Amino acid sequence: MRAGVSIRFSPSRLCMIGSGGLTGSTTPAARRDFSATASTWATWGFIGLGRMGYPMAQNLRAKIPESDTLIIHDRNRELSQKFKEEVGIAAAGAGAKGKANAIEVSDSPRELAEKSEVIISVLPGPPHVKSVFGHILHPRLPPISETISAETDRLFIDCSTIDPTSSTEIANAVHSSSSGRFVDAPMSGGVVGARASTLTFMLGCPTHNGNGDGKLAARVTPILQLMGSKFVHMGTSGMGLAGKLANNYLLAISNIATAEAMNLGIGLGLDPVQLADLINGSSGQCWSSKINNPVKGISPGAPAERDFEGGFSVGLMKKDLGLVMKAAKEHGVELELARRAEDVYEDVEEEERGKDFSVVYRWLEGRSTGGNRSRRG
Repeated sequence: MRAGVSIRFSPSRLCMIGSGGLTGSTTPAARRDFSATASTWATWGFIGLGRMGYPMAQNLRAKIPESDTLIIHDRNRELSQKFKEEVGIAAAGAGAKGKANAIEVSDSPRELAEKSEVIISVLPGPPHVKSVFGHILHPRLPPISETISAETDRLFIDCSTIDPTSSTEIANAVHSSSSGRFVDAPMSGGVVGARASTLTFMLGCPTHNGNGDGKLAARVTPILQLMGSKFVHMGTSGMGLAGKLANNYLLAISNIATAEAMNLGIGLGLDPVQLADLINGSSGQCWSSKINNPVKGISPGAPAERDFEGGFSVGLMKKDLGLVMKAAKEHGVELELARRAEDVYEDVEEEERGKDFSVVYRWLEGRSTGGNRSRRG
């Protein structure tokens, strides 16, 4: 897969510009209907083993039947091999006979899609998603079975956070080319939720169009249950991402507000633990104050406990804010705080690149001039 490849969408297909087609057409011989209880084996594909994708794929492999195969692909071949070795060893240690051999590494998204009936993707941004689906859909994918039904079409579940317009264009390309079914299912809950399988998924897919899509949400939900705990069908294609952008806009603002409130209280002489207990038992409580508090010693397992390593990076939050502002502009929606929040994250990223976005607190702390501060850790 090549970064920066441009894509042109049309009603009938999705085309790569300046890219050669990928070959390969191996398809499994036996299938399972995911809406039923049949136990014949199935093949799953997972694209993108980043901070969120890696634990999500781990949970998927742990919960699908032992006889199923999980095919993985990431631009980082070494990361894919690491996943195969680590997850295979863990499965073997848990006594899952044959599971270690049921993880395959694919050389390309196209090869993975040809072999899989359910393909889950977790990618950084719009260019990556467009590039991946450009490779997958051109030339046209062969069917996964000669006797395929609408209920068991190849299923694409994209969990990436991108703009709704791009996602809808990809969905149209998948559907119009008869390559399968496509849903947008971005998630919330962070790396902690990905590891614990407590993610909330926001689903965007058609409810009905006379072609079997009335059952699509029902088919997707049990698959998402393998990686999360809550699922909200937001509406048709792109609406899962609309919900995701609204949620992440609130998160971007509340993260800064939490950092400022903690910094203010501590600067005024309050004990950090008492301050956090007060906020989390009062009207100011939010995910950023309770689960992902930026002050060390408040939220067990939060990035603040490990020098803000891991978690949701400042860069990704800045990227999401860009998507929010783009969507708001396209739809004539006024956002008073977005530009200032973007400026904050840009400044923080210059000093704390790669850190969890809650590192805004440390950035604020460094800019504060008050003395006699009570600090933890």
